[in-house]
Amino acid sequence: MKSLVSKITDSEVEVMRVLWEAGCELPIADIRKPLEKSSGWESSTIKTLLRRLCNKGVVLSTKRDVFYYKPLVSEAEYNEYTTQNLIDRLYDGSAKNLVASLLGRKKLDDADIEELRTLFKVGESNE
Repeated sequence: MKSLVSKITDSEVEVMRVLWEAGCELPIADIRKPLEKSSGWESSTIKTLLRRLCNKGVVLSTKRDVFYYKPLVSEAEYNEYTTQNLIDRLYDGSAKNLVASLLGRKKLDDADIEELRTLFKVGESNE
């Protein structure tokens, strides 16, 4: 899974987001519409991105009257991998250092900090 997710480009993630939001397999037209509107990509670009995602093994295409596509990697799996990769690359594998950086740069407001405190307390009670 890790090697599959690591090969997804930023443009391909935009295609994956359409698939993840749908929660089911989609025909090409239903993928094209939101992407043409949000990104301005041509149909050929979207087809190329879908073909690449299929070749990488993260999307499955099924031919019926038209091609239907469904993700083989969930958004949660992708987010988990990319978050861990970020922590490993920038913070030497320390999530604590990431949080300290966010606190030090005032990227978390009081409500965010309180929410994190609540999450930590819930985590403690589950152990």
